[in-house]
Amino acid sequence: MRTLSIAATGMMAQQTNVDVISNNIANMNTTGYKRQRAEFQDLLYQDVARPGASTSGPETMAPTGIQIGAGVKTGGVYRIAEQGALSQTSNPYDLAIQGRGYFQVTMPDGTTAYTRDGSFQLSDQGELVTADGNPVEPGITVPANTVAVTVSKTGQVQATLAGQVAPQTIGQLQLATFPNEAGLHTEGGNLLTETAASGQPIIGSPGDPSIGTVQQGFVEASNVNPVSEITALISAQRAYEMNSRVVKSADDMLSTVAQIH
Repeated sequence: MRTLSIAATGMMAQQTNVDVISNNIANMNTTGYKRQRAEFQDLLYQDVARPGASTSGPETMAPTGIQIGAGVKTGGVYRIAEQGALSQTSNPYDLAIQGRGYFQVTMPDGTTAYTRDGSFQLSDQGELVTADGNPVEPGITVPANTVAVTVSKTGQVQATLAGQVAPQTIGQLQLATFPNEAGLHTEGGNLLTETAASGQPIIGSPGDPSIGTVQQGFVEASNVNPVSEITALISAQRAYEMNSRVVKSADDMLSTVAQIH
């Protein structure tokens, strides 16, 4: 009887679905988080009778055949790069991206990671860094006697120094885009890394074609919709229950067969 194994694959698939949904709900307030969605595929089929096979004679054939499926599997979990709402903080070092693009971050091992989390701060050397202390690329250092910092929509960073009226440019932010953003690898800590599936990064200034702009004093909220996630959670729970009932029905059928003398 295939029913037990088929229903088991359905239960495991829905468990993965619930895991993805619960992670989305847990990150409702994570800055720059992009919700994920699980996609499923049917498993291989056993051909009891192939469509088009000869039946009673050489010129007659089965119009449909008999194919018995083996269940379902998780085909992938992909990231939905929908724009999150911008939340005002009035912190001059909080930056949000309106549109496509990722901030570039230098990791301790020298590699580059990418993030939508623009909750930046200053290090003890005045360098613009993430909450974990990783420098933002390209490196931007704010002078110690700075009284105000402004970041334009095109990523130009200017500082007004004490005793001076005109601001001076201290750096230019650049953003990275990818041919396939869903192919980026999630590292945790709001960081993503390049993979063969994502393609190589395309670096440009904010406001360039196909690249978003920068909003100073804002952060991008998670794009998780609580109502949609709760609805999806209820649907996944019902699907899990239905598969568990199939397991029980298969068990009852096997018990009936075992009682035959």
